[in-house]
Amino acid sequence: MTTSSRARSFDAAAARYAAHRPSYPPALLDAVEELAGRPLAGARVADVGAGTGIATRLLHGRGARVVAVEPGDGMAEQFRRALPGVPVVRGDGDHLPLASASVDFLTYAQAWHWTDPSRSVPEALRVLRPGGALALWWNDFDTAVPWVADQTTRLRHFFGEATSTRFDPVHLRRLPTGLGLVSHRVRWTRRVPVDVHLGNLGSHSAFLVIGREAADAFLAAERDRLTGLFPDGTVEESYTVSLSVARTDGPSRGDRPRPPAR
Repeated sequence: MTTSSRARSFDAAAARYAAHRPSYPPALLDAVEELAGRPLAGARVADVGAGTGIATRLLHGRGARVVAVEPGDGMAEQFRRALPGVPVVRGDGDHLPLASASVDFLTYAQAWHWTDPSRSVPEALRVLRPGGALALWWNDFDTAVPWVADQTTRLRHFFGEATSTRFDPVHLRRLPTGLGLVSHRVRWTRRVPVDVHLGNLGSHSAFLVIGREAADAFLAAERDRLTGLFPDGTVEESYTVSLSVARTDGPSRGDRPRPPAR
């Protein structure tokens, strides 16, 4: 299964993705602004790999002038239903359909790892204006929480990857180098019904490509475990949002913005 095939697997599950995937806490966008050294309000922002518009909605709500970039038919269709007033153009991070020096922020929410950095880094530098910022972030389940760690172990065994990095935080594997990235983490939680948690798990590409029968069997067993752990039917999902920001003005080590206070 190629990376491209896995990335496009979301198209058939776009509605499920929109219904179950988590959003991001307000503190994340506060951190983006602080590390970038400029506000989102009034800024020209391209949200790449926008999917169903989860992050785009938050950026738009901050007053940014957002254009979404999305390669998938199903995801783009779902995006248009959710955010009819926000333009979406077809493309991906390796081939940005944007003019050079045209945006103040280039954002990737759960999407940078689908790119080829040998192409996406030059493309990012091409489309960003002087003083602009590249912002990459991911929601990772917080394995410091015991039940989350146990579930992650079961996922590793289910996919036969007990020694692989697939279930490690994505940001540890695919961050671009040489850009002077500054990183920050935001911890947060959300309380959702068991069905939403399972729908969230099932919307990840690993489940979308393994086959419905195998995925349903794992998720059914997981439902039984979670019902025992959360008898009221509500799961508290714990996340760490991992954010990395690079500015095109290339701040030196001495004047680089400080990570926000926790």
